[in-house]
Amino acid sequence: MNKKTLVILCLVFVFGAVFTVLAQNPTETPRNVPASAIDDQGGGRYLVGPGDILDVRVFGNGDLNSIVEIDADGNISSLPFIEAPIRAKCRNEKEIQASITEAYAKYLLKPRVSVRITERRSRQPAVIFGAVRTPQRVDMRRRVRLHELLATSGGITQNASGTIQIMHTEPEMCAEPDKTTGQTQTSPDIGQLEVYQIADVRTGQEKADPFIRPGDVVIVTEGEPIYITGAVGAPHEMTLKDGLTLHRAIMMSGGVTRIAKTNEVHIYRVKEGKIGSEDLKVNYDAIRKGTEKDILLKAYDIVDVRQSGQFSAKVLGDFFLNSVKSTAGYLPTMILF
Repeated sequence: MNKKTLVILCLVFVFGAVFTVLAQNPTETPRNVPASAIDDQGGGRYLVGPGDILDVRVFGNGDLNSIVEIDADGNISSLPFIEAPIRAKCRNEKEIQASITEAYAKYLLKPRVSVRITERRSRQPAVIFGAVRTPQRVDMRRRVRLHELLATSGGITQNASGTIQIMHTEPEMCAEPDKTTGQTQTSPDIGQLEVYQIADVRTGQEKADPFIRPGDVVIVTEGEPIYITGAVGAPHEMTLKDGLTLHRAIMMSGGVTRIAKTNEVHIYRVKEGKIGSEDLKVNYDAIRKGTEKDILLKAYDIVDVRQSGQFSAKVLGDFFLNSVKSTAGYLPTMILF
C-alpha cells in the first residue's frame, strides 16, 4: 500500500467517524426538517424494520459496499459473500454493524464496517384530524406521546368536544417490555377505540398521555351544536362540551335579560327514533338558587328563554324607559344658568 492510498483511507475513516458521532447525537438538529416529522435526528435510538434501506460500507473493500433493503422477515440477505441472513429487525445501526463485521471477519482481517440508515420506510405515519389546527399525517421516528402529537398539529381548537379517540391499525413493531412484569405486551387492541379526556391531557395525567404508535388514527372529536335563543344577552349557536349544563350555557350567552321569563325556560330536545322534539320546561330560577339540579344539555338542544308576559311590570318598565330614551334624542336642549 503506497503513501497516497494510506492518506485516502485515513481521511475516509476520519469523516466516517465524524458522521457517526453527529448521527448519534440527538442534540444536533439538521436544517429544513419538515414539521410533519418527529425524529430524534439520529440512528442510535431508531430500531429498523422491513422496508428500511441501509448503506453498508466496508473500508478498503469498495466491491463489498452495498445498499440493502431489509426484507419482509426483518433480515439483511443481500450482502456480497454473506450467505446466512443477518437479523436486523428491531435493532439499531450499531447492533447491525457489529453483526455484519462479525460475518465479514470470516473472510477479512479486522474488517471495518459502517452502517447508515438512508431511508426509513418501515413504519406507517400516524394520522391526526378533527378539532386540531393542522390535521396531518405525522412521520414518527421515535416513541411519541399524545401531547407531542397535539402540539405538532397546532393544538386543539375551540370546537373540540372534550374527548380524544385513538384507534390502533397495526401492532407495535418493536414493543418495549412492561416495566412491572418485564414481558413484551401483545397488541389485541387492533381496531378498538381508546377514549381520553382533553382535560386530563392538559393537566398532565400520565394515564391520559399514551404513546402513539405508527399507523394510529387520532381523532380530536368535534362537539355537536346546541342553540341558545330568546331573552339572553347574545343568542347564538355553540359547541357542546362534555358536562355543559343549562346554567353554564346561558351564562356563556351573556346571561338572561331583564325581560326573561326565568321560571320557565324551554329546552327542545330531539327524541331518538321519533319525529319532532320533546319540550322540557325548566325552572331556571330554582337552578340558580340551588333548589333544583342543573340540566345537562345534549347535542342539538334548543334552549329558548322566553320573554315575560306582555303586561308584566319589568316588561312595561323597560318599554317606557326605552321609549323615553328614544324620544329624548329628538327634543331641543335648554341650558339653565
